[in-house]
Amino acid sequence: MKSPAWAWPPFPEAEALAPLRLLRGKRVVLASGSPRRRDILLRAGVRFDVVPAHFREDLAKASFPAPPAYAVETARRKALEVAARLRADPRPPEVVIGADTVVALDAQILEKPRDAADALRMLRSLSGRQHSVITGVAVVRPTGAGNPGTERPEAEANPEAEAEVNPDAEVNREVHPEVDAEVTLFHEEARVTFLPLSEAQLRDYVATGEPLDKAGAYGLQGGAAAFAERVEGDALAAVGFPLRRFCRELAAIFPEATAPPPQ
Repeated sequence: MKSPAWAWPPFPEAEALAPLRLLRGKRVVLASGSPRRRDILLRAGVRFDVVPAHFREDLAKASFPAPPAYAVETARRKALEVAARLRADPRPPEVVIGADTVVALDAQILEKPRDAADALRMLRSLSGRQHSVITGVAVVRPTGAGNPGTERPEAEANPEAEAEVNPDAEVNREVHPEVDAEVTLFHEEARVTFLPLSEAQLRDYVATGEPLDKAGAYGLQGGAAAFAERVEGDALAAVGFPLRRFCRELAAIFPEATAPPPQ
């Protein structure tokens, strides 16, 4: 199956992207090697370095109340690992962005397939049905010396290494003492409905090899774009990074830059 040319979902308008100015002059690091996340941020005009996380994605899914909590915690672990690794850099990052995208069908997470047969099984289960694509995001902002305006009272630090993530909350925030950083956590979900697909279509797609390194065994940015009947919600979240939501959160992450001048 020949993959169609990638067609971007509607990109946020300039007004929605305005908070990205808060990143100017800062060293921003993307803790992901995902080409799609990189492309989204580049198109938005963000300047950043790519430092893929070394975190092994082996969290026990059964220990999470819902798929969004799993995606958010995985994103958190990725971002914190990179933030800790780069603390000793001559110019440590002022912002580290971690993200993780999962596919969920009937509240069950579909990971990357083990092999072609597993990919075929996953795609059969998605054929003609609606499922969720969830992207969890963690934004790590180092606190304390060298990052003016981010100092926090010691009593606010969370002594636990594990995040208390409320999957029903709009956003979770914590102060992580081990890397001396504030962590902002959120997720966005898109609902994707697949057309009914023939066995021949599925086998042809699996034969391309594209599904083997993708959660849920497909990528909307590739050959599976032809499988989607509709996408509801944030289409960029379905691709790998909820840019609009990220922009909304920046004002809370950098309150000192958006606060009115003192009278």
